[in-house]
Amino acid sequence: MRIGVMSGAEAPSALAAFVERAQAIEAAGLDDLWMANTFSFDAVSTMGWVGSQVAGIGVGTAVTPTYPRHPTALAQQALTSAAMTGNRFTLGIGLSHKVLIEDMLGLSYARPAAHMRAYLEVLLPLLRGERVVVGNDEYAVNGLQLVVPGAEPPPVVLAALGPAMLQLAGELADGTSLWMVGERTLTEHILPRLQRAAAGAARPSPNVIHALPVAVVADADAARERVAQALTVYGQLPSYRAMLDREGVAGPADLAVLGDEALLMGTLDRLADLGVTHFNASIMDVEEGAWARTQACLASWRQQRA
Repeated sequence: MRIGVMSGAEAPSALAAFVERAQAIEAAGLDDLWMANTFSFDAVSTMGWVGSQVAGIGVGTAVTPTYPRHPTALAQQALTSAAMTGNRFTLGIGLSHKVLIEDMLGLSYARPAAHMRAYLEVLLPLLRGERVVVGNDEYAVNGLQLVVPGAEPPPVVLAALGPAMLQLAGELADGTSLWMVGERTLTEHILPRLQRAAAGAARPSPNVIHALPVAVVADADAARERVAQALTVYGQLPSYRAMLDREGVAGPADLAVLGDEALLMGTLDRLADLGVTHFNASIMDVEEGAWARTQACLASWRQQRA
């Protein structure tokens, strides 16, 4: 299981800070830096640039919303980032949420899974360098082909939680990028559906990028209170709320891994044994020294499992 770190939810004050974080992750022996696409720097562009400055680690988006970008534009941008990073870039995409797409941007969120299938019908062949002729309910692309020297098709993973999106993630994409998912939900819902979809389409075993809030702390109760405040919104968004309810927990903080090194390392052991391919640590800096201790613990686990 690869070990990475999430960046973006607490966006650094300058672009250079992303490079500094990537350098620290690489020096620690970790594998990946992921970036959420929020309301600051663009994640695809930033990770392309960061990957061009740091030679060893993988970089990726977790995730970039599809609705605001035509698939031809995102394909060109992703291939450029692939070329910039020596093909160490992973494109994570997702539907986002109705409150952003429909209420803020004025775009229809009526048929999200159908939108994603239509989107992938254009995006994926463009990433493979094929000439695309597609006419579906959302896009009409006639004869476009992208040629980006040095770029190989980047892996594409979907933020997939519901049955329809998990089907697409296994059938058409290279796997899923998860958030707000507990181990029971992972075992009983996510992995079986994803693996069946991939097998049914004769696709390779899918990537499972599993993100959780984590911190090595001395006072777990105080840390959990802070995490609960910081992540309140995720308990209110319908797609995440459904996963929390499925897991049987009250809120996002109940999924957070907060405690000593043994707790975090045991969690990583279980996730690796379940078949998670990439762990994406959203390090919660809720106690003095928590970030450094957590990164060191992640690196220790990675070295032991190398």
